[in-house]
Amino acid sequence: MQAYFDQLDRVRYEGPQSTNPLAFRHYNPDELVLGKRMEDHLRFAACYWHTFCWNGADMFGVGAFNRPWQQPGEALELAKRKADVAFEFFHKLNVPFYCFHDVDVSPEGASLKEYKNNFAQMVDVLAAKQEQSGVKLLWGTANCFTNPRYGAGAATNPDPEVFSWAATQVVTAMNATHKLGGENYVLWGGREGYETLLNTDRSAPGTRTDWPLYANGGRAQT
Repeated sequence: MQAYFDQLDRVRYEGPQSTNPLAFRHYNPDELVLGKRMEDHLRFAACYWHTFCWNGADMFGVGAFNRPWQQPGEALELAKRKADVAFEFFHKLNVPFYCFHDVDVSPEGASLKEYKNNFAQMVDVLAAKQEQSGVKLLWGTANCFTNPRYGAGAATNPDPEVFSWAATQVVTAMNATHKLGGENYVLWGGREGYETLLNTDRSAPGTRTDWPLYANGGRAQT
């Protein structure tokens, strides 16, 4: 496996007097605070999305980063390369946890079948990486906001097909998080809700028809 950060030492606690910009000066993982290790109080995690998925684009221009896992190529192989980079980074940063959205770690694909197959393969890759590194999954979640299909919401989308796609993503991500030993699952409705009270009947039932599905562990999924 290629090393991407071999020129950097692992970040460690060096004390308040350290002048090393890549060292902890106040965070000492093993220091006891009220009878508990500092690492157990401060459960730092590196986020896949913020750290590895942004390509440098902004509202004025296209992506400007030249990263090995963002090159043209087969999507699943690039996702595996990204996992190599990520877990080397987690080791160098000396963090005990990481977290992700489903499509941060796995290609979305052109269909739900592709999505589920890709994600299943990447869950196996991540499980092996966790076993090798000791890094644990703090939480997983589903990205139900980036794809244009979610422009009018995901769980609150008026299109049943979009709702079904979102529900499948969430249930699949919940199962993946459980399989990877995740300590939490995040339900984040970035595009849910309503634009204004003026066009919303708050007395209508079923505002969040997805809750029973998720609470039931996805068993209503077909």
